[in-house]
Amino acid sequence: MTQHSVELERTFRADILNLSTDLEGATEVGGLFLHPGERAGGLGMLIARSRYLFIRNHRERFADRTLAELRGVIDEAGGSPFWDGVAGRFFGMNFQDADEFNAKFGNQFIADLMPKHPVYIAMLSEAARHVIGVPHPTGRAAMRMLEEEGFAWENYIDIFDGGPTMTVRTDQIRSVREAKDAQILTVSDTLGDPHEGKAGGTKMLVTHGLLEDFRASYGWIDAKENGVILDTQCAKNLGVGTGDTITFVPRW
Repeated sequence: MTQHSVELERTFRADILNLSTDLEGATEVGGLFLHPGERAGGLGMLIARSRYLFIRNHRERFADRTLAELRGVIDEAGGSPFWDGVAGRFFGMNFQDADEFNAKFGNQFIADLMPKHPVYIAMLSEAARHVIGVPHPTGRAAMRMLEEEGFAWENYIDIFDGGPTMTVRTDQIRSVREAKDAQILTVSDTLGDPHEGKAGGTKMLVTHGLLEDFRASYGWIDAKENGVILDTQCAKNLGVGTGDTITFVPRW
């Protein structure tokens, strides 16, 4: 909110938190957890990006806007500076208790019970102000992946811990925009990593199938004018063969 004082000849700008329902009805991609022993080889990115290709190939099931909520900053004691500075003042529970309740029932109770008037950021503690829109350190890599896909932080934050809510127009998600469909001309044992003595090709994220039959895998593709050649291992992972149609997008 901007206000001007004629007497002081100064304009004052006050940043305000308002409860918002702008994202009601949007598609949400949730958080992912991969066992530490399985995080090599781009498997986290495979799981994350395969969801966007699922959306693309089932487009009518999803909204025109997609969001992703990132965990906010938690201090060394397990508390949330944002919770302590905002929502926690209106509830008779600390962050740990609220976190447990949220895990069981969701955070709608906060939106229901929070006062509906605006909250002036300048009136919050420095600790609370400092973490608004800041992801938890463990979520920074996820935030970068979202940004690679075209998600952006547009000043939406979670009322629970102040973490950023990233948004994008669904059709502008990079994996959705850049994906292609093609028919498999043949499956080949020769395609693969040149360092392993293979003939090469381009490493892609490849998917096939709908709904419960949807599968995703990394694979090597040699694109031709009328279709593609796919490496044997990827074809086995997806359960496809000559004549089947696959969806693929470059790995980046």
